[in-house]
Amino acid sequence: MLAEKYAAEIENILAKYPPDQKRSAVMPLLYLAQREDGYVTKEDMAEIGGILGITSTDVASIVGFYTLFYDQPEGDIRIQVCNDLPCALRGADEFLEQLCENLGVKVGGTTQDGSVTVEAVMCLAACDKAPMFQVQSGEGIAYHENQTVSSALEAIEALRKKEALA
Repeated sequence: MLAEKYAAEIENILAKYPPDQKRSAVMPLLYLAQREDGYVTKEDMAEIGGILGITSTDVASIVGFYTLFYDQPEGDIRIQVCNDLPCALRGADEFLEQLCENLGVKVGGTTQDGSVTVEAVMCLAACDKAPMFQVQSGEGIAYHENQTVSSALEAIEALRKKEALA
């Protein structure tokens, strides 16, 4: 299905890599597959594996490792709170817990209206500015540093309004 729908784009992506290194195109192809629905299906993973000559398990391991790829549908707005040790020392764990409580979700969950998913992730490279989070939405990726629960909720509400208008 990807090969039919995005034949020209796939050809352009593969042209950037030597034929014996085409497996290096896995991430651009995953991005292409995820672009439309916000996640990569098992069928997409199998097709990408076939295109690149690797197994669908190899492709799935990349989806599972990187925080920008998803294997299931979730909220249109993804909030990723860094809570590794340096951020935790600056209050990230408490921030994450209170943010989820205010949104009515558990970590890794999606709000009842299906608009926001909140995840804990490791290292977003802003340890000195924690609590902080990364937002993935229709507008791309944005970072929010030195956050309070109140400022985070305001940012999320603004994103919800923008997404509703889109």
